Order: sequence, then structure tokens, then C-alpha cells
Amino acid sequence: MMPQHSLSLPSPNPPPFSITVERSTIRPGENITVTLQASSSLDQFKGFLLEARDTVGPGVDPTASWGSFSLLQPNISQLLHCGGQQGSGVSHTSGSRKRQVHALWECPRDSPERVQFFATVVQRYKVFWVQIPGPVLTITGTTGVSTTPGVITPTTAPALSTALSSEGCGHTKSCLREPAGCSPEADQGCVFLSFSADNSGDSVLFELSGPAEGYVAFALSLDKWMGKDDVYLCIKDEDSVNIHAAYVLGRTHPELAQEEVLRDKASAVSNGVLQCSFLRHDRQPLISSDRALITGPPVDLSGSRSPLIIKIHAVMMLVALMWFVSTGVLFARHYKNMWPNVLPRGERLWFQVHRGLMLLAVGLICVAFTLPFLYRGGWSKRAGGHPYMGCTVLALCVLQPIMAVLRPAPDSPRRYLFNLGHRMTGTLVQIVAVVCIYLGFQQQALLLRGPGVSGALLGWLLCILLSDLALQLNGMPSSASITN
Repeated sequence: MMPQHSLSLPSPNPPPFSITVERSTIRPGENITVTLQASSSLDQFKGFLLEARDTVGPGVDPTASWGSFSLLQPNISQLLHCGGQQGSGVSHTSGSRKRQVHALWECPRDSPERVQFFATVVQRYKVFWVQIPGPVLTITGTTGVSTTPGVITPTTAPALSTALSSEGCGHTKSCLREPAGCSPEADQGCVFLSFSADNSGDSVLFELSGPAEGYVAFALSLDKWMGKDDVYLCIKDEDSVNIHAAYVLGRTHPELAQEEVLRDKASAVSNGVLQCSFLRHDRQPLISSDRALITGPPVDLSGSRSPLIIKIHAVMMLVALMWFVSTGVLFARHYKNMWPNVLPRGERLWFQVHRGLMLLAVGLICVAFTLPFLYRGGWSKRAGGHPYMGCTVLALCVLQPIMAVLRPAPDSPRRYLFNLGHRMTGTLVQIVAVVCIYLGFQQQALLLRGPGVSGALLGWLLCILLSDLALQLNGMPSSASITN
């Protein structure tokens, strides 16, 4: 632990720096925060090296480091990999002045009975202290001593001491819940995330819960897009639970962090509910309606998995296809012989209603068609057949008014071709629209799955068919030609 940039000897004066830990005992696999700090604001330091070493193990190399560190301040600290061991020490990244440094140390599975932290601190180029002794940690539940420190492997998060609760939401901690106001302790279907900062504001405690068979996770983002965001995953592996930090560059699978940056990990699995420090679900992300500063005052957030722009898209499409198109078609088929003497602007009333509703439908569909592209920033590759059906509906709907503008005169011998093509295209629009709506209900960005949604779509279809049949039986036969 001797600096190699100076021929000077370590300072003989007492070091104005100290090492502190959160507690004096630890179990294998657990994490603890280690802090190197100056005694006063005048005693800042530029460089440091922090390690954990065995104190009593027989036959153990006294220079060998034990356990592994994770970074809590990656802007000023970095991990060292000495002796083939990952994260065996923590050091500085630059010569900037520092008053304190925090790091996370994980106790290895093959830990000795006690370990002690040591630090080398460089105040100036020729003023430094070597192997400043720190506190001794007592390791409980050890399985024996190894002659060489172990290699880092995924560790199971310790069990939660108490079940997660919604108590304090909006008062002592911020919460995001679905359904709104649900409680993870009472509702197994509750998707729950809470976060609260400690008194110093340097650390944030996350509590997460949700029904899952394999994993749950969540991301921290400055916007509503998955890209360049931190992701935290809680993964169930048979009888164990592993918690990882990850990163996503875009709409891709997260890449696990190379270094462990999480601490105080805990988990529980009961009745299909996975609870741990971090959460993710293989669904559209649950997005809070407002931004929240995770180190700020507690707030009780509301959120939705369906972005507002997608909801607007769905409403506009449903109004256009289920209301305007269906009503316009019924008027064209069954009301041509009604109100023969009512001629607003010189044209039959049924034609005015049919044309107005269809033009409104085309306008709404064109506007609604652009919204998913604005939301996704391009074509959605994970939406299945829905966007293809949507493009087909748009093309057919635009084709209809073009055909109407170019239609032959009522007495033209080719008029029947227009009548046949116009009716067939309209019928095809309705068929494709049903498929498109059904596929749209299955999209993750809308999440309208379930028997109730399918029942509503089936009810609409029956309503249209029964209305058409009732009008036929009521003595209002459909006309075979369009006279306008």
C-alpha cells in the first residue's frame, strides 16, 4: 500500500484521517458502507487506497485483500483488481481535493473470523500516510478460512427482516403503486415501489414488490423513454434471489453492471410475490405522472403504464372506427329512401350525413395514425401485426374518398363498378378494423387485456350486426345504388 510516486517516507505525524463503518458485525454475503474521511475541512486529501485484510487467520498472506468493494461515488473513485480478485480495493480517479469517500464492501463467503480495513492517504505529493488502521469487523456465520481470498460470484440477497408496507407513503417515503392506493402487505397483485432518502441525502432506500414468476425490475429515467437509464433487477433463481444493477442504451435488453453498486440487499418470495430492493416487470414500464426528486420530500405518486399519447391514439381510432364509420355505413345502406324532400345544400340528407361522418373518420384516423410514430420515434418492431393492420386501415380509408371524388355520373354505364368497389372497400375496412382494434388491445403500451375488453369488442360487433338486421326487418331495404 506504499505510493510509488515519491521517494519520501510516510509522515510520522498522527494521520488526520479515519475509517468508519456502519456496524461492527457482518455475515458472509452482506454489504457494509466504509467511509474514509478527514478530521476537519482543512485536512483534505488528494489520493487514497482502501483495502480489507485478515487480522487473525493462520497461514494467510498478510498483504492479501479480502472481500470486494463496489463504488458509491464513481466520479471520484475507482475499483482495483489486485491478485486476480475483482474489486479488491478502492482508489482515487483524480487529484481533486476530497474530505470523505464512501465505498461498499461485500463480505465473502469464505471470510475469516475478523477483517480490518486499512487505508493509504495522500494529502500532498510528499505528505502521505500508509496503512492507516481502521475498525475491525467480526464475521458471524463463517464457514471456514481459505488461504486465498475468494472470487466474486453472484450472492443471494438476505431475507427481508419485515414485509414491505405502504405505511408512510406520502409522509416518510415516496410511493408509486398500481392499482392506485394498493398495499403490498394486503394485495398480492399490488405493484409497489417506494423510495426514501436518509438524513444525509447521500443514500436512498428502495422498496419494491410485485407478482412475478422470474424477475421484477425498475429504471430511473429523466424522461418517459427507455434509453440511457439505470435499471435495477431482482431475479429469482430457483430458491435464491439475485439483485443486480444494469444499464440500458435504448429499447434493448439491459446490460448488467460490471461492478456491484448496490448495498443492503434483501429479498423475499411468498405466494408468487417477489419482494426485494429493486423491481422490474416484463411489461410496459409503470411511469409516474410527475417527476420526483428521490432525495427530496416524500410524495405519493400516481402513475400509468399507458402513456397519454397512446391513450389519445386509442380513443381517436375507436371513435372513428366504432362510431363514425359504423354509423356512416348504416346511413348509406338503410336511409337512402328516407326524407326524400329534405335537401340541405341541394343534396339528400343521408348522403350529407354519410359523407360528413366518413370525412371525420378519415381525418381522425390520419391524425391518430401519426401519434404512435411520435411516441416511438419510428416504427415499432415489437407491436406484432397491429401496425400493419393500422396501415391497411389507413390506406383503405384514404382510398374511399378518392374513389368518391372520381366516381362516374349516376347515369353512367360504369357506375355499378364504383358502387361495387365502394361497398367492398367499406366492408373490408370494417373487417380489418376489427382485427386492428383487437390487436391494439393486446399492446403493452395500452394494456387493455382481459375478458372484459374482448367482451366489449364482441358486444360492439353484435350491436352493429343486430342494428343492420333490425333495419332490414323494419322495412328499410338497403339501396343498390348511390344516386349522389
